[in-house]
Amino acid sequence: MTKFLLAVHVLAAIVAIGPVTVAASMFPPAARRALAAPDDARAAETVQLLHRICRVYAGVGIAVPVFGFLTAGAMGVLGDAWLIASVVLTVLAALVLVVLVLPRQEILAEGTTGDGSGTGAGSSTGIGGTATHEATRAATVQLAMFTGIFNLLWATVTVLMIVRPGSTTGA
Repeated sequence: MTKFLLAVHVLAAIVAIGPVTVAASMFPPAARRALAAPDDARAAETVQLLHRICRVYAGVGIAVPVFGFLTAGAMGVLGDAWLIASVVLTVLAALVLVVLVLPRQEILAEGTTGDGSGTGAGSSTGIGGTATHEATRAATVQLAMFTGIFNLLWATVTVLMIVRPGSTTGA
């Protein structure tokens, strides 16, 4: 049963977390392109799709810690330091995604819809739109930073899961 749980845990991580890390990394430059060309429907659709991928797979990603805890329980390693560190980093990664990445994506994605309201991130206010362009660039740069932090947290969790420092069952 342990091997089955471990296999499901690893597959869930690959299938759920992989797409989020890739789509979230692609989002900031795609948003910059879409906001720079408000008449480009394809660029706006790309931003919307990347955001939807991040949202949906973030929900699917809940399976990763669920099967992780089941696997750890079956292996009898719930109290091991490497696992506790991984859990803490996983919680931090989830918080970064839910609190810092997805809401900023939502704001930028709304700015690419071209609804004419002038309230989105891509609305043209200020002298010649310069202030908005700077604000949009700053927002996408900040989003890229938060996305990078999210990705580094998951990379660290992956390494901890493979190396399992201090574990007597490690490689």
